[in-house]
Amino acid sequence: MSAIESNPPPARLISLDIARTVALLAMVIFHFTFDLGLFGFIPADTIYQPFWYYFARTIAGSFLFMVGISLWLSHRQGIRWRVFWWRLAKVGAAAALVTVASLWLVPGGPIWFGILHAIAVTSLIGLLVLRLPWPVTLLLAIAIFAAAWGPRFAAFDPLWLVWTGLAESRPAMGDYVPLIPWTAPVLAGVAFARALRVDQWPRQVPSRRMTALTFPSRHSLIVYLLHQPIMISLFSAYVWLTAG
Repeated sequence: MSAIESNPPPARLISLDIARTVALLAMVIFHFTFDLGLFGFIPADTIYQPFWYYFARTIAGSFLFMVGISLWLSHRQGIRWRVFWWRLAKVGAAAALVTVASLWLVPGGPIWFGILHAIAVTSLIGLLVLRLPWPVTLLLAIAIFAAAWGPRFAAFDPLWLVWTGLAESRPAMGDYVPLIPWTAPVLAGVAFARALRVDQWPRQVPSRRMTALTFPSRHSLIVYLLHQPIMISLFSAYVWLTAG
């Protein structure tokens, strides 16, 4: 018996893989549109139009919602600390890399607290609610979401406090995902996974075609980090080759 036969690929929750892949594709579409504006192929303010504004927020919310689902699936039988800290270290390192790169490369201001920063911090917050009854977790999510329309305070305007989402002035950042309201979709994801017992949904060994289609889902962090540098390089090369 070959090694492949003796070690078949693990069964996976295909629906979650597909959802994550679709979210990644939507993210690439949004950033492609952003790049079209950056290089002058479409009006630069296109991504600030209502459709693209809400499209981007739907993408961010879906990623964070799936963070909550994944937290529950990974730690429902007890927190696996080694797995958790290793994942958190990778996301944290990637967030730091984005911040450093954004100091020179991102129009709109350095990214001090973007989507990766939010994923890292809300993953820690998510651990605190894993054992709460799901209706309580859902109510917390609703309260945090509603707090986005609550009062703002000048005391939270300093850069080192912008992650809270309570500042009066929105900081200039190319990507800004503060804890209020963006902790809400993570908690909603935990509540959803518990209420609908996602851990009991049928798992399947993916076919070769499905494995290929959902490749981005299994390597989402790499896709996130590399897709923009690749697209910007291609746009730059095109502009250079067609100049003059």
